Amino acid sequence: MARRLDRLEALGLADCLCEKVDVTDLASMRQAIRKGEERFGPVDCLVNNAGVMLLSRAHLQDVKEWERMLDVNVKGMLNGIHLVLQSMIERRAGTIISVASVAGIKPGPNLAIYSGAKFAVRAISESIREEAAPHNVRVSVVSPGLVETELLEHTTVPELKEAFQALKEPMGGFLDPADVARAILYVYRQPAGVCVREVVLSATRQLR
Repeated sequence: MARRLDRLEALGLADCLCEKVDVTDLASMRQAIRKGEERFGPVDCLVNNAGVMLLSRAHLQDVKEWERMLDVNVKGMLNGIHLVLQSMIERRAGTIISVASVAGIKPGPNLAIYSGAKFAVRAISESIREEAAPHNVRVSVVSPGLVETELLEHTTVPELKEAFQALKEPMGGFLDPADVARAILYVYRQPAGVCVREVVLSATRQLR
């Protein structure tokens, strides 16, 4: 599921159903998941990966940007969990992995709302993990540092985008998205009786 269907279809994934979905739209998520379950059976693993990062000083930032980050990063995650958790509990099987951020562990300037949203991802996940654990359902968090994605392009303050991009050279480059994907796969592939509660990863030379 993604906003840009063409990006998914271009991957040419075998035995895969690609659906255009905005995670803030519960109805469209429900429809997509239902289609997937009709074809493949009940959801075994949900990865909440949608995110928006809009950098700014909190007192200067448009409140609509705050709302967008909370809607996508927090409510979007909750929508996904809402749609799959009950079935997982009833089947006593399933894994939910939500992508947070190092910024949800170590906040910094220009990251107040984003960091708060990612703190929320971690807090909500840990609480639901305790609720779901007696039912043999695993809930995990993967918290990456800076990753080579389009996430930074969401920011509307050019000098902040430039400042973050300037970190790349001294770090020897940001994480590759495949690095994060491998971490997610590692969490999922553990035996059903093993829950990796959180993975935190970054480029070796990333300091924060």
